[in-house]
Amino acid sequence: MRCTVPGHAIAPLYSMTRREYGNAYEQGFRPTVRFLISKGVRHDSAEEIAQAAWTRGWERIAQLRDAGVVRTWVNTIALNLYRRNTYNDRREEPLVEYAVNHDPGVASIELAKLLESCGPSERVLLQCQLHGLTTTEMAQRVGATEAAVRIRLMRARRSARFAFENRNSQKGLDPGPDGNCFGLTNT
Repeated sequence: MRCTVPGHAIAPLYSMTRREYGNAYEQGFRPTVRFLISKGVRHDSAEEIAQAAWTRGWERIAQLRDAGVVRTWVNTIALNLYRRNTYNDRREEPLVEYAVNHDPGVASIELAKLLESCGPSERVLLQCQLHGLTTTEMAQRVGATEAAVRIRLMRARRSARFAFENRNSQKGLDPGPDGNCFGLTNT
């Protein structure tokens, strides 16, 4: 069937018939599969994608302007389907948990260096907090009131954070998003 655009001096457009498309499918399906395999697609996936591409071409046959490029057109559809499937498969991949540091010795060395940068009284309070003692237990241990221990802990954490940030800025690292070091929190 020949179609022309009225009032334009454009070459006539050719719309492929369904029968011609069926013949092109019979001759072009295997080459489309081979084309996809050459792009790195597994054979079973290549057949599925080729079938989907030829089906999509069938659904949009009116968009085809030149019957001579039907294979190229369908191969382009197939390649786009493959890319879309690959993209969607990657989005649905389960997240694998990778441990940042398998060696607990490294963290303890870093913590020891951080504690060394603090004064002796601050170091004692921070170690007590790291071992899970409450402010009441710390107050009894150091012989001070709970309010005094809370204030000294706040100062000790501030001092440790300052030392941590200074050391990281010298290394070119940033502190965590909350600006805190090693999970020490205000209590």
